[in-house]
Amino acid sequence: MAALAQTKAQPIAAVEIWEYRGHREAVRGIDQQYQANPLFIYEELRPKPYTDAASPTLARVAATALYLKIKTSDGLEGFYGPIDKEAAIVVDEQLKSFLLGKDALAQEKIWDQLYRSNRHARRGAFLMAISAVDNALWDLRGRYFKTPVYRLLGGPTRNSIEAYASCLGYSLEPAKVRTRAALLQKEGYRYQKWFLAYGPGDGPEGMKKNVDLVRILRETVGEETELMFDVYSGWDLSYTLAWAKQVEKYRPRWIEEATQAEKIGSFAQMQKGTSIPIASGEHIQGRWEVYDYLKEGALNVVQCDPEWCGGTSELVKICTMASIFDVPVIPHGHSLHAALHVIASQSPAVCPLAEYLILKMQSYYHFEKEPLAPKAAHFALPQGPGYGIELDEAKIESREQLKWA
Repeated sequence: MAALAQTKAQPIAAVEIWEYRGHREAVRGIDQQYQANPLFIYEELRPKPYTDAASPTLARVAATALYLKIKTSDGLEGFYGPIDKEAAIVVDEQLKSFLLGKDALAQEKIWDQLYRSNRHARRGAFLMAISAVDNALWDLRGRYFKTPVYRLLGGPTRNSIEAYASCLGYSLEPAKVRTRAALLQKEGYRYQKWFLAYGPGDGPEGMKKNVDLVRILRETVGEETELMFDVYSGWDLSYTLAWAKQVEKYRPRWIEEATQAEKIGSFAQMQKGTSIPIASGEHIQGRWEVYDYLKEGALNVVQCDPEWCGGTSELVKICTMASIFDVPVIPHGHSLHAALHVIASQSPAVCPLAEYLILKMQSYYHFEKEPLAPKAAHFALPQGPGYGIELDEAKIESREQLKWA
């Protein structure tokens, strides 16, 4: 409490977008399985069935990442990333001038003013930009008070955070599915999420493949592993219920984003029409949209993403609201820094798990000294101040401060 008593305003003096460039090793020819997509109802946009190449190759490819840095007049810094380009452009063009001179420690005030500053702030690229600023300012506060963000949010509720294996990109060839699922189980993952590839445009053959995948996985991992499935908004109500009727006996833990996020009524009908829990939230942005879902009884799992829904500040509010409805929040794993700190600070009943997108995360934090990765399906609680992000200078070949304004 003594440190809190000594706080003083920290006026924001600079808001900078930095691009880091380098190279990394990548395997070509495997792990490029597509997932269902709303566009696949169009024949010309629907890809051919995927198979891994017989002989994958190793390549050296370019790597880039954008990070947001916010500085105060006293030399304090907040640092967060990677962030999406569309968010970075809005930060630089529209938020930077508004932020200059404001007290970086006045977190709630800044969030509220940013949200009120633009008619489009409630969703899309503008809310993504608010998210980036909010996350960077939480890092700044953590560095100011010399403590991890999750301690500022109330302190840790567990010694580690369990992760589920998110299998985007892995081939859906039956033999490879069996091998991969068994390996993940051996590595300690009690939960696996697989991405179904087919939808209404693929007809009965596609439906059969979607059902067979569930059967193959359940046969492989037995009853002790939970199985989740994601279709990235690529289905509709009737298709989802037809699939659910055939796979309920295999006990999926959830079906995720079965149709587009704006179709709340369809999600509510799914929830009533199947025993399979209904999950969504990656494209639900802000507590007001989440409330619309919850009051309709449309979701069993909320998956809002702190990179897109309004940042750490907004995700905490969403968790509080979801707890009233007794619905867990399992944040989408587009990125991990903010999500892990929020999860660590919430009751395990509210935030029981973290998503770990295995293939994406192999390179997503390429420029960081300690890329986030679970061991035995658990993340250790971060110990550094703020989000603890440190860059690995050996991997950075060049850097540039980007400006669009």
